[in-house]
Amino acid sequence: MKIALAVLAVVLLCGCASSDRFDFALIGDQQYDEESEAQFPRLMADIDRAEVEFVVHLGDFKPGTSLPCTDELFRRRRQQLDASRHALIYTPGDNEWTDCQNPKAGGFVPEERLAKLREVFFSTHESLGRRKLALEQQPQFPENLRWRRGGVLFMTLHIIGSNNNLGRTPEGDAEQRDRMAANVAWMREGFALASKENAAGVAIFTQANPRFERVFPGGRVSALGIGPASTTPSGYADFLPLLEREVAAYRKPVLFLHGDTHYLRIDKPLFRTGEKGGGDRGRQLENFTRVEVYGYPEAHWLRVTVNPGHPAVFSFTEQIVDANRLRR
Repeated sequence: MKIALAVLAVVLLCGCASSDRFDFALIGDQQYDEESEAQFPRLMADIDRAEVEFVVHLGDFKPGTSLPCTDELFRRRRQQLDASRHALIYTPGDNEWTDCQNPKAGGFVPEERLAKLREVFFSTHESLGRRKLALEQQPQFPENLRWRRGGVLFMTLHIIGSNNNLGRTPEGDAEQRDRMAANVAWMREGFALASKENAAGVAIFTQANPRFERVFPGGRVSALGIGPASTTPSGYADFLPLLEREVAAYRKPVLFLHGDTHYLRIDKPLFRTGEKGGGDRGRQLENFTRVEVYGYPEAHWLRVTVNPGHPAVFSFTEQIVDANRLRR
């Protein structure tokens, strides 16, 4: 079943099609329990039958605490993702390393698990999957990736759930600071390249939902009925103003795709903060769109259509895997 999402841009078929138009598949937050394990091969088989240029997995290929983060599990997940007919790009989730400190997850040192993830999944300059895609990697942070297709620049940023590893231990806080400095540098470099190359758009993939609502303008908070913001220091707070700055300067369509909170949505949650009293303060950044993918217990995928010849560049179609439908 394929239901067009009319929430945002719909590709107009009368005169605006581009020879560079293509689709890619988006998945994440899967393989959490026995049922989810059974659903995953059906999910991947459905994508294998589709004509897409690549697949992006937004992390969390295991539950946070009920399955140990062993080397054997990492190797098994690598084999499963490598079986994809299409090129597959993976960005890590918190369940794969930060949450591995939990005794039920094996009681590992998170930073050691991160090193193992890098060894297993990011040791070469190419994608997973049977059809390889050449990728650029950030030195010392090889999970931060970049590639281009059809006049659009794509990049991953290693930003994760569990508050982005902030507030757990002093070692974790240091890791978070270093990784976020690298993320910001990679993001800025990506936007600079997109501007220099006159890219039609930019797509950014992360695992974490960075909690845009924590920095919503006051009027938006009350209108949407959002409760009081958490008083816990946010592992994303420093990143969001920098993202806003890059998006505002770029002006062309920017797509921000994540998993983490297991709720399919497409919206525009980035606002201009600006100077108090400024005419644009509190206004949506119209060129920014957030997409959150299906996640456990649902096992479906999202088709993203990229059409550089259309002003919106990106449009979306739900892909419901019939064998994974809720039948109770």
